[in-house]
Amino acid sequence: FDVENGLSVGRSPLDSQTSPGSGLVLQANFPHSQRRESFLYRSDSDFDLSPKTMSRNSSTASDLEEGLKNWEVNWLPRHGEDMIVTPFAQVLASLRTVRSNFAALTHLQDRVGNKRPTTSNQPPMCKPCLTEEPCQKLAVETLEELDWCLDQLETLQTRHSVSEMASNKFKRMLNRELTQLSETSRSGNQVSEFIAHTFLEKQHDVEILSPPPKEKEKKKRPMSQIIGVKKATQSPSLAPACIPRFGVSTPQESLLAKEIEDINRWGLDVFKIAEFSGNRPLTVIMYSVFQERDLLKTFKIPIGTFITSMMTLEDHYHADVAYHNNIHAADVVQSTHVLLSTPALESVFTDLEVMAALFASAIHDVDHPGVTNQFLINTSSELALMYNDASVLENHHLAVGFKLLQEDNCDIFQNLSKKQRDSLRKMVIDMVLATDMSKHMNFLADMKTMVETKKVTSLGVLLLDNYSDRIQVLQNMVHCADLSNPTKPLELYRQWTDRIMVEFFTQGDRERDKGMEISPMCDKHNASIEKSQV
Repeated sequence: FDVENGLSVGRSPLDSQTSPGSGLVLQANFPHSQRRESFLYRSDSDFDLSPKTMSRNSSTASDLEEGLKNWEVNWLPRHGEDMIVTPFAQVLASLRTVRSNFAALTHLQDRVGNKRPTTSNQPPMCKPCLTEEPCQKLAVETLEELDWCLDQLETLQTRHSVSEMASNKFKRMLNRELTQLSETSRSGNQVSEFIAHTFLEKQHDVEILSPPPKEKEKKKRPMSQIIGVKKATQSPSLAPACIPRFGVSTPQESLLAKEIEDINRWGLDVFKIAEFSGNRPLTVIMYSVFQERDLLKTFKIPIGTFITSMMTLEDHYHADVAYHNNIHAADVVQSTHVLLSTPALESVFTDLEVMAALFASAIHDVDHPGVTNQFLINTSSELALMYNDASVLENHHLAVGFKLLQEDNCDIFQNLSKKQRDSLRKMVIDMVLATDMSKHMNFLADMKTMVETKKVTSLGVLLLDNYSDRIQVLQNMVHCADLSNPTKPLELYRQWTDRIMVEFFTQGDRERDKGMEISPMCDKHNASIEKSQV
């Protein structure tokens, strides 16, 4: 694996035999009418609609007005059956239409070889036998299309990336949705505030509250010290002959074995895994997945070191935190494992990338205190000061996760080459930082921009032949696994919901005791549990 291009030496992304899955087919598998409605496919008049786009996207002004009233999306540029919603891809799609129209108007399509792939939404060719009127109409539409592209390019802020264009657009559209939601009812307003606080980064200065009076003098320590790392409670070494079947000793091994049979299926009951393993679900699932994928052998990881490392990591999850604990970490690991095994992805990533994704999932919430980043910032916590209010918890999880590898007999990557180790560390950092919920819209915009740009400029196949594209998929995969509770069987989903609400209410009680403003959905006296799951 090469961190610059994401591929092993000698492995070509176009080689169908050595890398059958390195290209992802982007064609839709269902008609547009069956798409679940999303605010992303609604009109964003502040960004997309200009006097020129009104004429090019609707047959008449009245049609457009009626469409906007009903949140129609007919005006959006399309690529086949898919609508293009990210600004950069829209410009590309529009320029391709201009090119096609120009070739048709000048009858050059048969004379000049078109090296670019054709799209399914190109307009009819203007044949010499047609009357002048259709050609004139096509010329006007082409000019309007070109004018629209110029308008977009002239208003670009060059210091911003194309993904920021999409992210800003998505945030603006989401804010409009939240405004409507907040006007419906008091509970709707709470849900609106919760979504805004969770998934949108604050664009204004955060008011840091004065620290509470000291109850007792705290022992001072250097700011560079990684807090949360404690002495290992496990034996520093485990002989391979002493390793139990699933990595942990349990009197309920037969019941555990029955549950582990579902390790490759979506919806594994991780709560039963925790129960039957003596509350060691993370160790059991990591050990089972690494064996399933033969990663221990591939990277020469000593089994005793692996078990010691996983138990040490699991010990650093807080048992008194209702949601962000070792059970959640185990669930995210198993969910990531299943996503990596889907037909579209199972042959795409290298073993090193797979191991990085699983390790990132395992450490992504280690030493989580059960409160949000904003709570830590508002209380001027030591973590917030150390990480300058930027992805506070995510940075801390990474620091603790990698620091634990330095404990006795815990370095599971000891036999990796320097290049492999550096590549893995970079990928893990990128993936764990992507679990910061306030970055959700940014990563959604990045992914959407990449996919739509490939749709417009390629043959509908996304070649993951560079690090940037590959890590985006991995980041979003771990992020999806982290948010996957609603997709699990209802009985599991209910347990996760109960747990996250306990955590929210506990934080709300702490905020109330400190005289702070209670965070959205954290006030147990008026929060709507059902609507929090919108």
